[in-house]
Amino acid sequence: MEMTIVGLGFRFGGADGLRMDYYLMTCPFAEQIVKTTVNSALQEDPTLAAGLIRMHFHDCFIEGCDGSVLINSTKDNTAERDSPANLSLRGYEIIDDAKEEIEQQCPGVVSCADIVAMAARDAVFWAGGPVYDIPKGRKDGRRSRIEDTINLPAPTLNASQLIDMFGKRGFTAQEMVALSGAHTLGVARCSSFKQRLNDADPSMDASFAKTLSRTCSGGDNAEQPLDPTRTTFDNAYYWALQAKAGVLFSDQSLFTGPRTSGVVNGYAMNQAMFFFDFQRAMIKMGNLDVKEGSKGEVRSNCHRVN
Repeated sequence: MEMTIVGLGFRFGGADGLRMDYYLMTCPFAEQIVKTTVNSALQEDPTLAAGLIRMHFHDCFIEGCDGSVLINSTKDNTAERDSPANLSLRGYEIIDDAKEEIEQQCPGVVSCADIVAMAARDAVFWAGGPVYDIPKGRKDGRRSRIEDTINLPAPTLNASQLIDMFGKRGFTAQEMVALSGAHTLGVARCSSFKQRLNDADPSMDASFAKTLSRTCSGGDNAEQPLDPTRTTFDNAYYWALQAKAGVLFSDQSLFTGPRTSGVVNGYAMNQAMFFFDFQRAMIKMGNLDVKEGSKGEVRSNCHRVN
C-alpha cells in the first residue's frame, strides 16, 4: 500500500483525506477516549472484543466503512442492523459511550465510522493481538438498507467462493485468510453450523463433531467458541483448522482449499507472521470505500442520519 509521510501523519494512497493525525488539532483526545471506553468495557466482559471486530468488518463490507451498520431502522426503512446476518452483533453500547464522551469534548468532529474502526483496533490489542495505528477521517454514510447485507460472506461458503467475494473488494486470498483469523475470538451459534452435523461433513474430526452435537442439544442459539481460546487473540484458530476442528464450514474450508491451505499452515506455525499480515489487512479493510467530504457527514447520534 502506498504510504507517503505528510507533515506529522501518514497520508494513505487510495483514500486521500485519511490521515493518522486527522484529529490532532480538532479532537486530540479522541483516540484515548475510545481506548479507555473499550478497555473498561472489555475488562467487564472480554467476549465483547469479538463483537467490536465483527462490527467493523460488517460495517466495511457493506457500503464501505461508513458507520452504516449502526443506523436504526425507521418506519420507512429497514436498516442493515436488522438483517439476520447482523442480529447477533454486539458492542453498540461501547460505540455510544465513546461517542457521547467525544461529543462533550469536541462536538460534530469525530465520525461514528472512525469510532468503530478505532474500537476494533483497540479490541484486537486488548485481547493480545498486534498493536497498529489506523488512518482516520472517514465520514458517516447516509444509507443503511437491509437488502445490502446480502454481500456479507455466509458461513456456508467454501474457500473459492470466499476468495471471489473478498477479491471483489480488492483482497488477495492470503489477506482473506488473515482476516478470517479474527475468528480467534468469539463464538458461533448452532444455527450457523448445524447443517454440517446433518451432512456428516467429512472435513470435520469425528470427536469434534460430537462436541458440536452436544452444543447444539442446547438449541439454535447455543454457542460454540470458534477456537479453544475464545477471548485471546492468537493463532489457535489455525491450529484448530489443522486439527479439522473449525466450527464453521467456511473456516474449515480454508484448510481444505488448495489456494488457502498453505496460508493456514504458515499462520499455524508462525504467529508473528499472522499478526503482521492481519494488521496490514485490517488497515486495508478500514479503507474500503471510505466516504470523504460532502459524500458523508459526522452524525451527532450514531443511530440516525443527521
